[in-house]
Amino acid sequence: MSIEVNNESALPADEEALARLGRFLLDALYVHPEAELSIVLVDEDAIEKLHIEWMDLPGPTDVLSFPMDELRPGSPGRPTPAGVLGDIVLCPQVAARQAETAGHSMEDELLLLTTHGVLHLLGYDHAEPEEEAEMFGLQRHLLSDFLGKDAPKETRS
Repeated sequence: MSIEVNNESALPADEEALARLGRFLLDALYVHPEAELSIVLVDEDAIEKLHIEWMDLPGPTDVLSFPMDELRPGSPGRPTPAGVLGDIVLCPQVAARQAETAGHSMEDELLLLTTHGVLHLLGYDHAEPEEEAEMFGLQRHLLSDFLGKDAPKETRS
């Protein structure tokens, strides 16, 4: 499993924790062990440009996901095929503000956003209420399992 984490932002982040979480999530969702995932941390200007270009929405956001091979979660006997899962782009500055509002650490917020991003790469969405319930429930479950404690609560930018 290839998970690359690249911090291009001005804020420090636990890149190893993000990589460990990525491996945990891909294992838990039965993604092929040769799948590739990229996690990039950028500043507000960079994520705002991506947000405008790809979502046609103004302002910086917390996380963007860019799927590549459109992989979907596998099952114990049938993992996903090998391929490039895609890229997750995180903004630690936005995450820091959201973490303060939610009452947890920026690192916990980055873990939450990474989990959210991986689920988007695997085809989960939250546009409809039933989709949101499924995605956010799975997100809490996976992150709680990884942390060994209750997951931090979701925030919205």
